[in-house]
Amino acid sequence: MANDVLGRDQRIAAYRTMRTIREFEERVHERFAAGELPGAVHLYVGQEAVAAGVCAALADDDYIASTHRGHGHAIAKGCDLTGMMAEIYGKATGLCGGKGGSMHIADFDRGMLGANGVAAGGAPLACGAALSAKLRESGQVAVAFVGDGGANQGAFAESLTLASVWQLPVVFVVEDNGYAQSTGTRFHLGGRDIAARAEAVGMPAAVVDGYDFFAVHAAATEAVRRAREGGGPSLVECKAQRFFGHMEGWDHQAYRGAGEVDALWAEHDCLRLLADRLVADGSVAPAELAEVDSAVRADVDFAVEEARGAKEPTVDQLLADVYVSY
Repeated sequence: MANDVLGRDQRIAAYRTMRTIREFEERVHERFAAGELPGAVHLYVGQEAVAAGVCAALADDDYIASTHRGHGHAIAKGCDLTGMMAEIYGKATGLCGGKGGSMHIADFDRGMLGANGVAAGGAPLACGAALSAKLRESGQVAVAFVGDGGANQGAFAESLTLASVWQLPVVFVVEDNGYAQSTGTRFHLGGRDIAARAEAVGMPAAVVDGYDFFAVHAAATEAVRRAREGGGPSLVECKAQRFFGHMEGWDHQAYRGAGEVDALWAEHDCLRLLADRLVADGSVAPAELAEVDSAVRADVDFAVEEARGAKEPTVDQLLADVYVSY
């Protein structure tokens, strides 16, 4: 996709979003290693262009349903950094009161239906949101982010079929990051594109370079336009590997080939690729990107300090919203 399709402000906003995801995730990586964070944490580093490219094509009141690797999606949809960090720290000021943690961040005010500890668990939820939008004739669109491993879940196939039969305004974004935990795609997918599964139910699909923000944004924009105009669902498969392990704390990536991670950082860093492209075509000056970097770093610094100093939830707060009486 040509850079001139997006205005200068939109390009800077895209870089800011990706830089924010990167800074946030690297800080979470650091704080987890320091023993400050409870629970399980899955980092999104390497895939920032996917979340940024997709969410830049959405309206504020559109919906997204995320995965266990959901920080990037939440940030790209506009969720509050301080509330997110407090949630990861398990504090009462977190977006979910500290009860959800990293894998269950949600913010309905931003259309973020939640990260999900169940692989592909967000796909049926996105179908539900899309059905609601269709019945209300609201013009809203729902996006389901699904990993390559999650794409093998039965719920994913069922969601594709349901969305196609009911012609729902939903976009399935498959993030093929190369591994389902430690199992490479050539073993669990047979080396085939997941996009073919959409075509089997009459759904248009595209396969794009997930390191290229503009490629992702172009495909997402077309899929969202089609859904919003009543054309039904689409699937966008984004090829972009994660740079860290499946989960913090135990995955040392022994299943990856020698030099694989180093090559990813050197050749496929989507943040650097975007910055280089914007500077090369004269869109943005290096000093402007440096200003964004500095501002983002300050925002994340603030989020960490606020989360550290926030109160733990009380017993009453922990029990609230857990059980419902009918």
